[in-house]
Amino acid sequence: MPAKKKIAVVPGDGIGKEVIPQALKVLSAVAAPLELAHFDWSADRYLRDGVTIPADGFTMLARDFDAILFGALGDPRVPSNIHAKEILLGMRFKMDLYANVRPVKLLDASLCPLKNIAPEDVDFVVVRENTEGVYMDMGGLFKPGTPDEVATQEDINTRKGVERVIRFAFELARNQGRKRVVMADKSNVMTYAGGLWQRVFKQVGEEYPAIERQHMFVDALCLHLVRDPRQFDVIVTNNMFGDIITDLAAALQGGLGMAASGNIHPGRTSLFEPVHGSAPPFAGKNIANPVGAILSAAMMLEFLGMNAEAERVNAAVLESVRQKKTTQDIGGTLGTREVGEWIAGHA
Repeated sequence: MPAKKKIAVVPGDGIGKEVIPQALKVLSAVAAPLELAHFDWSADRYLRDGVTIPADGFTMLARDFDAILFGALGDPRVPSNIHAKEILLGMRFKMDLYANVRPVKLLDASLCPLKNIAPEDVDFVVVRENTEGVYMDMGGLFKPGTPDEVATQEDINTRKGVERVIRFAFELARNQGRKRVVMADKSNVMTYAGGLWQRVFKQVGEEYPAIERQHMFVDALCLHLVRDPRQFDVIVTNNMFGDIITDLAAALQGGLGMAASGNIHPGRTSLFEPVHGSAPPFAGKNIANPVGAILSAAMMLEFLGMNAEAERVNAAVLESVRQKKTTQDIGGTLGTREVGEWIAGHA
């Protein structure tokens, strides 16, 4: 029997505490060789003892675990959202999880708001740089609260950071048999950062002659996503543009409840999470869609080399959508727990 992979489970806040248990049900159903450890890092923990993540938390995760299965963070009782920033962004930055990978795959035509679009027409991956850009919290205020107030926010792009995420995108395309990588920027306005992305994209792309490469301005790319998503295979872009593009792309596959993601550094402990957030208005009502969390768990299995188990999970999710054994947001009548149980029973 293969050695068990060690997984840190962090449900977090809101609907994260409802959807992650459903993902765990499905992982149990496919008998994936996993050893789970549960962590209560959340708003509840922060409000109870003032701790967001223990001092050695990131070191412990990187040292002791193969992957992290994460729910969501965000709670109106913590207006500053300091716990979300220190835990989730801390994992991404301090564990150097530089590639945010978001598959966009339509499972049924009924879920797409576009006309005459079939499942095979929406099947691409967005690779978002995950550790740089404006998310690095560099900037400041001058004369705050006055009519002369000035706010600055720095957009940080390093050669190392840009090159490794672009190379990751080309490697992903090659490994998945995809034929085209599109890089999105706004280099007609952001000339310095965009110029760096342009040069690196050209240089790295020349190492992959079998893969077509194309540049699009990010606003044009958003237009083309809704005009004709069939043209996309892999999209690579910076942190902010990737954040925006992936929410738009999620609409093409049925909404944020269907969207999975991985925060990846190849060869290191990586993080897998649904992208829908904690959604406080929906928490505790058994209505949240658990599919994003379940598909994130399937991504984690693939990352760990458990491809057969991942295929079983993906097939069960597809069947649940086809049979409308889903939550109301995508046309079903089941609750969160019932969807998890159905998928686990058919995985």
